[in-house]
Amino acid sequence: MISRIKRFFDTFLLAELVKGMSMTGRYFFARKITVQYPEERAPQSPRFRGLHAQRRYPNGEERCIACKLCEAVCPALAIQIESEQRADGTRRTTRYDIDLTKCIFCGFCEEACPVDAIVETRIYEYHGEKRGDLYYTKEMLLAVGDKHEAQIAQDKAADAPYR
Repeated sequence: MISRIKRFFDTFLLAELVKGMSMTGRYFFARKITVQYPEERAPQSPRFRGLHAQRRYPNGEERCIACKLCEAVCPALAIQIESEQRADGTRRTTRYDIDLTKCIFCGFCEEACPVDAIVETRIYEYHGEKRGDLYYTKEMLLAVGDKHEAQIAQDKAADAPYR
């Protein structure tokens, strides 16, 4: 009976509204945290998942062994791989394409890769004027990897204890 009376007065006096307005008031008068984006950057985690890249071994050979695990694990079906056997008996990709308009940046491809060939970098500032600009080929992915290898290696080393 008492709980019904309390509920009636809470409803009648709009207790939830008062609670909500008090919380709004606390944040309204608190110090604002604003990042002036192009000049200032917010801190990023080493595990940030941005633009994809393919890595090479230190001798310059691409890491991808065409196992197609990344293609199989991709929930968005954004990765397409074709491979062929080389003269020395190893298998390498002839085509490795990622459609970034389909990609959901889940990181499953990076986790599935046994040789750390495909990684997601910290790069989030990229765009395409048309749909085809966001279709990354093997050469484009290797170029991104070559350009940012130092940062990728540093992030991989920071993440190594947790793998």
